[in-house]
Amino acid sequence: MKRQGTVLIVTIWLCLFLAGLVLVAARRVRAEALASANRIATAQAEWIARGALALILSQIDGTDGYRQVGKELSWEAVPLGNGYFWTLKFNPNDSSQPAFGIVDEAGKINLNTADEDMLMKLPGMTEELAASIIEWRSSQPTAASLGAGDEYYLLLKPPYYCKRGALETVEEILLIKGGSLPVLYGEDTNRNGALDPAENDGGDTPPDDNADGHLDQGIYPLVTVFSTEVNVSGAEQNLINVNSTDRTEVISLLQSVVSQDRLFSVLEKLRRGRPFSNLLDFFHRTGLTVEEFKQLENQITVGRRRRQTGLVNIASAPRQVLLCLPGLEESEVDALIAKRAAANTDVSRLSWVAEVLPGEKAALIGDWVTTRSFQFSADIVAVTGNGRSFKRIRVVIDGRTSPPKVIRYQDLTGLSWPLSPQIIQALREGKEPPGSFSLAGEEK
Repeated sequence: MKRQGTVLIVTIWLCLFLAGLVLVAARRVRAEALASANRIATAQAEWIARGALALILSQIDGTDGYRQVGKELSWEAVPLGNGYFWTLKFNPNDSSQPAFGIVDEAGKINLNTADEDMLMKLPGMTEELAASIIEWRSSQPTAASLGAGDEYYLLLKPPYYCKRGALETVEEILLIKGGSLPVLYGEDTNRNGALDPAENDGGDTPPDDNADGHLDQGIYPLVTVFSTEVNVSGAEQNLINVNSTDRTEVISLLQSVVSQDRLFSVLEKLRRGRPFSNLLDFFHRTGLTVEEFKQLENQITVGRRRRQTGLVNIASAPRQVLLCLPGLEESEVDALIAKRAAANTDVSRLSWVAEVLPGEKAALIGDWVTTRSFQFSADIVAVTGNGRSFKRIRVVIDGRTSPPKVIRYQDLTGLSWPLSPQIIQALREGKEPPGSFSLAGEEK
């Protein structure tokens, strides 16, 4: 009996040992299965993001600078493969909601060309940072009293030199004296363009904020380093250059548009006014009427413009950017926005600006504005259909060539999920992503 009892006990322990091995093996198999599923989901999210990028490239390809890229498509919860994607953008009208679409980089202030006065009009900008940006990008030391040179940067840890060259990314501001995360991103630390609950709770959770129910955006969505135009296209070479030494063609053109009783006065102003720096300058200093300018605008050019980089697309720039243009008052900016939103306004030409602004104001901003855009950015959020994994990338695309080129690629996945958590919850429950949700979870 004693031997049989011993055998029974050994058998029980052996069974327990084998059961433990089975449990450990099952646990390991389950962990491997979950890890494999996660790897597959990560790869799926990556390829959904790549598919979204391919669609965006196809929208930009062949642009002549005037096309409003992607306006005809919805960029919210777009089905693609076994998942969905969104393209986030800054919403200037409602900080509680993200907006969706492709962003026009020419609708921003270019940090490499804007003068100090324009930089100072950006929200949250300081005199120290504005002067230091000018100093940072200048090939030679400037007279700016607040700007920092090598003597400042070489005392930092680690030390580095003042660049003396163009900024290559907007984030480069963080290397410049006076630059900081609050100035660059404001309260929008995850860069989704909307007010998240964590960005409106004071000091309860990072980041610290003022809990005023309004998103202090920072300058990030309003600035760029990428906006630039083509030099002179074949179409522009066929236009009449009003600055040409041979005035025969422009005189002939003016004779076909301007009445005889005003022609001599206009021609005299043409003779004395050259060279004209931009078309709005030509309109103002020749004394043309708006209707006359409309008839001439698509037939004339001032030749190679002094500025090719950093021109602001006045047809797409938000209010905060337009307020940075020289000499413009708030009422004039509001009038421009109302005019370009009118159904009968052709925003591909500058004559609509001449209808809104006094001639001298139009000429003043004429050196800084354009109606064309060739660089675009997209903040792509891709998620698998089961909500297991997501990918977020931000790209900047140059449309001056065909096919377009991706000139900047950032992986922003580490900034966490930027949309409503209810979207992930719905996907994990096997449902389609809900409609537009606020980031606090309240359905709109």
